[in-house]
Amino acid sequence: MFLMALGSAGGAWQRLSQVAVSGAEYDSAERLPHPKCLPGTRLKLLDHSYGFLDDTEKSQIVWVHGTAGVGKSALAFTVAERMRNLKTDEEKDNEKRLAGTFFFSRGNANRSTTKYFFATLAYQLATNFPSIKDKLMEVIGKNPALLHPQKSPREQMEALFLLPLRRLQLRLQNSPPLHSL
Repeated sequence: MFLMALGSAGGAWQRLSQVAVSGAEYDSAERLPHPKCLPGTRLKLLDHSYGFLDDTEKSQIVWVHGTAGVGKSALAFTVAERMRNLKTDEEKDNEKRLAGTFFFSRGNANRSTTKYFFATLAYQLATNFPSIKDKLMEVIGKNPALLHPQKSPREQMEALFLLPLRRLQLRLQNSPPLHSL
């Protein structure tokens, strides 16, 4: 039975890594050159975003909207880059405050839809925080249909993203908040 559990966890990780959308990460080579805020620009907006994300009393989700070309991706990249460089804990070099990113793109079939959105974020979360990987693989092993693109986004969000985040939050209670962009 122990070997079976290991095999299913390995299979769950392999399946998750296959459905996670490559290129959705903020620093993906598919998105070169990376749009970023030029030094000295958008300072008020960046300061507001950083202040909001650093406030443990507020939601750590920032919704950026606007017409094409106004700099949404540049802002999101700049914020993601900063969060990626901040540690959750001074003693843990491998855990950063950025939980994951998903940059949508009309020109990429897998990045223009939400079908693999939560699976991609779950993969990044487990990669960035190995301490939750086993529990996430257990959830996927029990319900592999969670990775199916036609599965309810609400169910995927709860099982693949919120549940692992809650577990991580308990472990990191005295650390700065985590962020997804």
